Amino acid sequence: QVQLVESGGGLVQPGGSLRLSCAASGFTFSAYAMSWYRQAPGKERELVAYISNTGSSTNYADSAKGRFTISRDNAKNTVTLQMDSLKPEDTAVYFCYVRRPPWGAYWGQGTQVTVSS
Repeated sequence: QVQLVESGGGLVQPGGSLRLSCAASGFTFSAYAMSWYRQAPGKERELVAYISNTGSSTNYADSAKGRFTISRDNAKNTVTLQMDSLKPEDTAVYFCYVRRPPWGAYWGQGTQVTVSS
């Protein structure tokens, strides 16, 4: 059974940092690319960052470039999102995501990030 469990969200002031983690289980983690998405109130879920299965390739939404860093530890089955220079517009629920064709796509339960003074 695939499980993705996010942690690390919280309340932070503008300009601050947070580190989100996603613990994965139930599949061969090192075989699949992983992504972080976010969804703000009243908005569609959007891709924030992507990392290939080996970690050699990453991609970021324009809004995240230069501020967020995605990484993974295949020995620990975890993917992290380091978020620096946070802005109020980064406020959202952040989700861990994996697509495993042909079996399907899986989401974590999400972790709330609130950036406010």
